[in-house]
Amino acid sequence: MRDWLIGLAVATACLVASWAVLVLLARRLPPGILRDLTAFVPDCVTAVRRLRRDPRVPRRARVAIVAAGLWVASPIDLIPEFLPVIGPLDDIVVVALALRYAARQMPRQVLLDAWPGEPRLLLRLIGSTVTSSS
Repeated sequence: MRDWLIGLAVATACLVASWAVLVLLARRLPPGILRDLTAFVPDCVTAVRRLRRDPRVPRRARVAIVAAGLWVASPIDLIPEFLPVIGPLDDIVVVALALRYAARQMPRQVLLDAWPGEPRLLLRLIGSTVTSSS
């Protein structure tokens, strides 16, 4: 049992260290679409965390948002994360679909208030067919 816990701790440490290296490398990217995409998943995680606590978010939208957040946090993926470029693609697609669904269920400003990143990226993602119901 002890060896299993040590192995788990080492694997977790390697995962966190690889994330830290990726974050440091992403910060060195020049401004542009590539840099925006590297911030997309962390921005989505932050937006999910903010929206799940917001009382202005309807229950159905909250369920979709929380499901997308759980998908991103889950170690089980359709496309393994270690594959370069396409690894996080399934996470991005699931979060994008959940945010598009949620955007149709709530006022646009609620979603924009929760989004920590560049608003133009979110606006492009959710499109212009967003209702402003309350």
